[in-house]
Amino acid sequence: MEKPWRSLTAGVLDIVAGAGMLFVCFWLILAGGITSVISDVPQWLPGMMFSIASTLAVVAILAGIGGIFAIKRKVWGLALAGAIATFICCFLFGIISIILTAISKDEFK
Repeated sequence: MEKPWRSLTAGVLDIVAGAGMLFVCFWLILAGGITSVISDVPQWLPGMMFSIASTLAVVAILAGIGGIFAIKRKVWGLALAGAIATFICCFLFGIISIILTAISKDEFK
């Protein structure tokens, strides 16, 4: 039997991209907090930064969860949703992950 490397690789790419995006979200929230106390910054900017960061954090968490399910080779649909979320986090990793998850459908239980 062939080793299931495709789903494992897709899962690792999903988790790495999701973790990277969470790191970016942390810094975006920190920048929003800093800009909220600066008087020369428009009032809408910190709120927009928080909104973007929270939306991207949800996408990053979905990518990580999808990566976990891809590594475990369970719930192919959720693994594919995580791969699509990875596409939003990181274009190159997302394309590779979507392709690997799609062609490894038979590896899932």
